[in-house]
Amino acid sequence: MSNPPQVRKFDAIVVGAGGSGMRAALELARAGLKTAVLSKVFPTRSHTVAAQGGIAAPLANSTEDNWHWHMYDTVKGADYLGDQDAIEYMCRRAIECVVELEHMGMPFDRLENGKIYQRPFGGHTQDYGSPKMAMRACAAADRTGHAMLHTLYQQNVRANTQFLIEWMALDLIRDPQDGAVTGVTALEMETGNLFYLQAKAVLLATGGAGRIYWATTNAFINTGDGLGMVARAGLPLEDMEFWQFHPTGVAGAGVLITEGVRGEGGYLLNKNGERFMERYAPNAKDLASRDVVSRAMTTEIKEGRGCGEHADHVLLKLDHLGPEVITHRLPGIREIAMKFANVDPIRDPIPVVPTVHYQMGGVPTNYMGQVVAPEGNSKEAIVPGLYGAGECSCVSVHGANRLGTNSLLDLLVFGKASGEQMIKDIKGQPSPHRALPKGAGENTRFRLNRLDTATSGERVVDVLNDLRRTMQAHCSVFRFPDDLAKGVQKVKEISERLKKTFIADKSKVFNTARIEALELENLVETAMSTIVSAEARKESRGAQAREDFKERDDKNWMKHTLWYKEGNRLEYKPVHTRPLSVETMEPKVRTY
Repeated sequence: MSNPPQVRKFDAIVVGAGGSGMRAALELARAGLKTAVLSKVFPTRSHTVAAQGGIAAPLANSTEDNWHWHMYDTVKGADYLGDQDAIEYMCRRAIECVVELEHMGMPFDRLENGKIYQRPFGGHTQDYGSPKMAMRACAAADRTGHAMLHTLYQQNVRANTQFLIEWMALDLIRDPQDGAVTGVTALEMETGNLFYLQAKAVLLATGGAGRIYWATTNAFINTGDGLGMVARAGLPLEDMEFWQFHPTGVAGAGVLITEGVRGEGGYLLNKNGERFMERYAPNAKDLASRDVVSRAMTTEIKEGRGCGEHADHVLLKLDHLGPEVITHRLPGIREIAMKFANVDPIRDPIPVVPTVHYQMGGVPTNYMGQVVAPEGNSKEAIVPGLYGAGECSCVSVHGANRLGTNSLLDLLVFGKASGEQMIKDIKGQPSPHRALPKGAGENTRFRLNRLDTATSGERVVDVLNDLRRTMQAHCSVFRFPDDLAKGVQKVKEISERLKKTFIADKSKVFNTARIEALELENLVETAMSTIVSAEARKESRGAQAREDFKERDDKNWMKHTLWYKEGNRLEYKPVHTRPLSVETMEPKVRTY
């Protein structure tokens, strides 16, 4: 890297152009701030586009509803590990954020009376967990995320947000004096040039990292880039042991079949043609929360009641809904089933298996989107200049398990909240940017230089495949003590192998091999934080289901995990059990 990197200055930088990044950018650009949004792909190709089922909001268009019930369901769904102040904040702002999106032109489906169409979804109930399901998911057919992303992109274009498309952020730039984040180092893919992007505020909205698993609904871009950046900057990652397995990924392909199918009346069958969910969740049945349904399906398969030649999946039946409902409400699902499972759901059931889908953990933030980390006496000192929103952040509204359709709401509410907080903080600062700290970007240059000069070593794809197989085998739906301990050793070995990876293609222009090698580093940080945290948590809670500790242990484990890259060590911090304005929702046994 002979010539020094170019420096570009902005008021605010948003890393990631999914739902939360674009919602925050819109807030910033409308406030007249010079805002840059970095994205590895064209903005409307961000992974929010894959969200199908809907956005949770207690609009009460089809059934009675209010934010108190929504909050209760979210706290219970999170298995009491969610921060109740953040959950109340999200549920109270839900209606405002959805109506705002509607006014921006989002093409929601409509009821006869013209109001937004809402469908039931797993874990969403009326009257504090009664057997009656709430219709709370505001939907645009089964392409809700797609419609939302396009709506937000158009609004950003209108507000003159500057998009840096096909750029990859590599590392945070921190001031050694007070630890403030003053920008990022970033690679422009088209030229292969390194840039220093300076800003008064940096928002990480890089999405999930589901590619650490072999079977996943996540796109190839979901490599935990924000998580890697934060871990390398010496900051912790929170609750990384909690990964949601979506009950219905297409068997063999992993592509997502929305819970909206079950919301519309589809149901699961084992090889005997039995509706087995009635045994596991007598009230909510197929609309129990996702961790419950995934474990039920895995149990059916493990006990020999799976379908197909290898008895390795169950069936999702929706032909009884009739062609009209399927083509009108679930057109994308029919297309996916025909393409990836070779079945037409109008006639035949879809083969499905639990597939990794969503990370509940991430970069620790408060409900204003500010990144927080332990410092001195405080467990939640604010890191100046750094913010997080969306799936890469852990405001902890999802706790140990996320309710379906709360993720799109999370993007909207906390994308907006972090944008509002950034505006306040930027406007309260003196006007010029801080000087770049001495030695800024040294680590980035070292990493790029190692890849450029290595002449032999391991192929990136081999290390990646071993990582994904290890996570799938050792840290899956059910977790066994020996598997976890072995998995920790294996991921440590993979982490060592990472230092010896090499790329044969040393060209500059659009070198995807270099990008993949850099992404692998982020995936290894993510996998390490996940398996170390999972091995240490001696209880079952939400998505963490341990065979040796089958019960939830509120006395010892009602706390958030914090993993640090340095020394591969863990710390813990308390769960916020006090909401903003209502009574604390006390832990109870979770039944559906």
